Amino acid sequence: MSRTRPHTQASDHQIDLFPEDTSDAAPLPDAHSTSADISAVLTSLDKMEALLLQWQQAEWVRPLDVGFAHLIRELSEEQGDRPNPLVLLLAALTSHQVGRGHVCIDLGSLLADAGNTLSLPPEELVHDTLSDSGAAGLDRLKPSDLLARVTLSDCQSALEESGAVCNGSHTSPLVLNDNRLYLRRLWRYEQRIAQGIRQRLAMPSPLADPASDSARTLSSALGQLFQSPEPVDYQKLACALAARNRFAVITGGPGTGKTTTVVNLLAALQAVAGQSASRGGRKYRIRLAAPTGKAAARLNESIGGAVSRLPLSGLPGKVALSDIPTKVTTLHRLLGSRPDTRTFRHNRDNPLLVDILVIDEASMVDVDLMASVFDALPAHVQLILLGDKDQLASVDAGAVLGELCQRALDAHYTGETAQWLAAITGSHIPETLVDHEGQPMDQAVAMLRKSYRFQEDSGIRAFAEAVNTNALDSVMLRQIRETAFDDVILLNGQTRKPDPEDTLDLVCRHAITGSPEVFRNAGQGREVNGHRLPPPVGYRHYLQRMWNHGLSETSPREHWDAMAIQVLDAFNDFQVLCALRKGPWGVEGLNDRIARQLLAEKLIPRAEGWYPGRPVLITGNDYNLGLMNGDIGITFSVPWDRTDAGDPRYTLRVAFPGDDGSGGIRWISPSRLQQLETVYAMTVHKSQGSEFNHTCLVLPDRLSPVLTRELIYTGITRARNWFSLVTGDARILQEAVGQQVVRASGLAGLLREA
Repeated sequence: MSRTRPHTQASDHQIDLFPEDTSDAAPLPDAHSTSADISAVLTSLDKMEALLLQWQQAEWVRPLDVGFAHLIRELSEEQGDRPNPLVLLLAALTSHQVGRGHVCIDLGSLLADAGNTLSLPPEELVHDTLSDSGAAGLDRLKPSDLLARVTLSDCQSALEESGAVCNGSHTSPLVLNDNRLYLRRLWRYEQRIAQGIRQRLAMPSPLADPASDSARTLSSALGQLFQSPEPVDYQKLACALAARNRFAVITGGPGTGKTTTVVNLLAALQAVAGQSASRGGRKYRIRLAAPTGKAAARLNESIGGAVSRLPLSGLPGKVALSDIPTKVTTLHRLLGSRPDTRTFRHNRDNPLLVDILVIDEASMVDVDLMASVFDALPAHVQLILLGDKDQLASVDAGAVLGELCQRALDAHYTGETAQWLAAITGSHIPETLVDHEGQPMDQAVAMLRKSYRFQEDSGIRAFAEAVNTNALDSVMLRQIRETAFDDVILLNGQTRKPDPEDTLDLVCRHAITGSPEVFRNAGQGREVNGHRLPPPVGYRHYLQRMWNHGLSETSPREHWDAMAIQVLDAFNDFQVLCALRKGPWGVEGLNDRIARQLLAEKLIPRAEGWYPGRPVLITGNDYNLGLMNGDIGITFSVPWDRTDAGDPRYTLRVAFPGDDGSGGIRWISPSRLQQLETVYAMTVHKSQGSEFNHTCLVLPDRLSPVLTRELIYTGITRARNWFSLVTGDARILQEAVGQQVVRASGLAGLLREA
């Protein structure tokens, strides 16, 4: 497997991420042979395709990328056009970038630093000779070698002369926009998103005049809903700003109150609707959605409590509890997913019947899905996005929330916006957040700036902030290593690189108990917001609850349901998170290893196949079963079947939380489950939208392109009360924090042009 180097931003300390290993490194080609080879490749379509095939064998690019380049050649030649070999190269690299989550490829960045932009390995080349394809002697060429010999003008000329490329004015596989090269599909998605946002930002608001009846109603409602003594209540400001716009973004870190804010916002909007003569007192039709089943379930749990605490009795407009929805659905279910197709039942021809749509965990929404959302919404519908701009971006292409929140930290509110907010909320906007040259998009983005989940002395909070601001220094690491914080531990903090097997064994032992003895005061006596916390636990906790349930064949079904709810809750008290999927440090290796440790501890009857106690993660939407990607269930042995003699027979069933918000349980036969995996360990990506009482983040013993600041931050902030870190090499943590992936996209630029 070849190594890859991620696209990183400049940092204060330059680190050699992949030092040379002279024992197996490939010898560098001499300048003469390289020059001759490059000239041959850049002038021969056959040699270019042969080289792309070799890169595929080296696992630098995917078969899909090579196939796309070949398709470009075939389509061009069918039209009587002989494409420039450079077009094939750029087509393959554009497809490669999409596979890495980019919407496009920035030609300027590509030519300036091909290695970092493409995240391709600088060493460990594959030396298979391809004499049968005419590529002999080309095995040492890297993308940077070719791209170093061409200019931006060369690329633009080759692309503009190709019939496979256009500026978007007609149909072509590739679109060139300024210096950005897109697959046409992704270019169209980005255009549709930008158009939908611009359209909503340009709509006049009935709340624009602070003296209007609607604005006074909004101000009164916000005054009733927010009673903060702070000079600036950022939740209240976010509500006011989002109420004024047909499109709005509310971003904030963990515990900043995004759910509370949006519930208060919806109550305030319903108050305005109830008082509006133009609406005849008709309340808004509101829908709540999230990108995954797990995120939807979590919002479902939190929003119900937030709605029940609303002080509705004093609100204008006669707002009732029934006016604020508490049921959250997945975006795929909301839009009407169609199997084996990218299209949805709801689109421009069949739009959603809704007035306000709220999407939580919007950082997980890729450009494809976000474009489908805009397609399904009539122009008048108010769209509100919630999410943490600093979390990992979507698995698929795009970083929509990150693009929209690029300027959120400093707000950039215009003087007019600041005056309006002061009139509506009674709060004076800090001068540091005012920019008289602020852009239209800035006036629709609100950032929550105070965390209510973590106390001031919280190690989880301090650790996450240090990572997020690239301020993780030796002082912070020493504090964590020496358990200076109540809630954070580094299990193997020695500066020397430990033995990998010892560290992996440590992970398994930690997964069983949660290692309370390693925490400060053994995790005893800690209070959060006036509540005494039990010590941290591991997987033994949920398994003991499962085995000691005390139920029998005659126990009513509802007792089994109640027991399953308790076990599922106990399972959420601990979770191992990984950066990787494969290898001993990844999900696959650790799931197997932890299962065997549990078997050795006699906590499960077997470590393979189906068995009581096996936790499973659903990895694809199954609408027939009502299961969504990200749902977690636990396997039980239940006595509901009967033998031929009529006696109870124990069979395996998997218990999943109900999807209707009622707190019930769905029991499903393992044979009906198709897309799943064991989930003693899950990737950080899969954990988004989830929260665990105790989270253990496992980092490998060497740097990888996926180890970035965003991943570390996301892993830390999945922890509610306890966080533990295990790494195969203590230096990896600091090196990973220094890596920040910047996804290529043109969305922010399109909105600046509005």
